[in-house]
Amino acid sequence: MNKKESFIIHIVSQENSTWQGQITWLDKNQTLNFRSMLEMIKLLDTAMESERSE
Repeated sequence: MNKKESFIIHIVSQENSTWQGQITWLDKNQTLNFRSMLEMIKLLDTAMESERSE
């Protein structure tokens, strides 16, 4: 239940007062792009939620 996950967050640019970049989920070897900090947080939350349900 308290499994730890590892992510690499690569910030490519900052526009409109937020970050754009890529997030890599190391355990799944999956990389996704994000267009805002809020989208990045949602991606992290979704990844953690999918691990809890497995």
